[in-house]
Amino acid sequence: MKRTDNNMLFSAAALRKLIIPLIFEQTLAITVGMADTVMVSSVGEAAVSGVSLVDMINNLIFSVLSALATGGAVVTSQSLGAKREKEACHSAKQLLYTVTVISLAIMGLSIALRHPMLRLFFGRIEDDVMESALIYLMISALSFPFLAIYNACAALFRSMGNAKITFLVSILVNIVNIIGNAVCIFVLKMGVAGVALPSLLSRALGAIALYVLLKNPSLQVHFEREKLHFEPATIRKILYIGIPSGVENGIFQLGRVLVVSIISGFGTVQIAANGVANGLDSMGCIVGQAMSLTMITVIGQCVGAKDEKQIRYYTGRLLVITYLFTAIVNTLILVNLHGILSLYNLSEETRKLAYILVMLHDGFAMLMWPVSFVLPNMLRACNDVRFPMVVSIFSMFVFRIGFSYILGSNMGMGAVGVWIAMLIDWVFRIILFVWRYLSGRWRRYCHLA
Repeated sequence: MKRTDNNMLFSAAALRKLIIPLIFEQTLAITVGMADTVMVSSVGEAAVSGVSLVDMINNLIFSVLSALATGGAVVTSQSLGAKREKEACHSAKQLLYTVTVISLAIMGLSIALRHPMLRLFFGRIEDDVMESALIYLMISALSFPFLAIYNACAALFRSMGNAKITFLVSILVNIVNIIGNAVCIFVLKMGVAGVALPSLLSRALGAIALYVLLKNPSLQVHFEREKLHFEPATIRKILYIGIPSGVENGIFQLGRVLVVSIISGFGTVQIAANGVANGLDSMGCIVGQAMSLTMITVIGQCVGAKDEKQIRYYTGRLLVITYLFTAIVNTLILVNLHGILSLYNLSEETRKLAYILVMLHDGFAMLMWPVSFVLPNMLRACNDVRFPMVVSIFSMFVFRIGFSYILGSNMGMGAVGVWIAMLIDWVFRIILFVWRYLSGRWRRYCHLA
């Protein structure tokens, strides 16, 4: 196939229209998250520790909800690629029903079991850290349904190649969040609750805004007016992608929680340094996160069109873009790391440890993160969902958790040993995902074999 914009599903302009807003959206979310951490650090290291621990649980739940949205996005993208817009609209409504029911159940369980859940994951953490964690988890749980609806609606806009809308709504959401944090923490002196309540309000606002926008019948994919009814066949398609991805993402985040539970035994300094480093590391993966979402939309439509050449072409093109900009972003972070860390109200010991952790992550992320985390989304978009699930779960438990215990606890390396275990996990993932792509076994799942 001649590589021209005339016979490709996505022109260079269409890719830019999809990718650039996603990068800005991811950047905005992460920088606002960092601002949250900086502001809550004024309350004390116990508050930073409590928020960072609960964020690990929140990320586990968020990843499951995002995976369900991904399942809906794949189904919708494939329908659009096959020129079946009516079917895409039906799948959109079923996605909305599915994520709403599941997120309400998760919310109820999280509120009811918040205390034993924190004890299970993090053991006997200090009392002031536990108090902060309980407050933050309680309020965060109330936002789960709104976050699920927001993610589902955002995924539907991206499946149409329209990331501009989600970016604009995310600006509104994050402005509300950061202003709310500033008022609640510095003016009202609400402590940890001052971070959680604005997040709840902003997520509700974002969910309502995107839902209303998707009721516009002029959109390729929109919510049609119809009575509430569930279509088992469509829900099964969504869950076929969503459940394995949800299990994979959930286990991955659970593994991170278990890893943090190891770190929590090393004391407040290591917990706080790990929390700050996690936020900064997210900055280094901004482009990769955006490209992971792009991969779902682009490859999903190529699969719907039954075009293997375009699947391979866009996979390579998106990976090259990811590597280029991941290297640029991480280099900038490492060069300016001392100045960035000075923004946090941390002890010298905590700041030094955070510096080491960020250097480890961002230095190696330039070489390994794109293939380890972006390439698997190509497989998912091709309906090859079980392989990345099995690989990710195996690698998480054997390498990331296993070696975290060996290096961090047994060998006394603390958080540094835990993060070295993360790099070992990345290497294993890369080997298996590259092999899977080159073998072409994914072709049978999208009926190209």
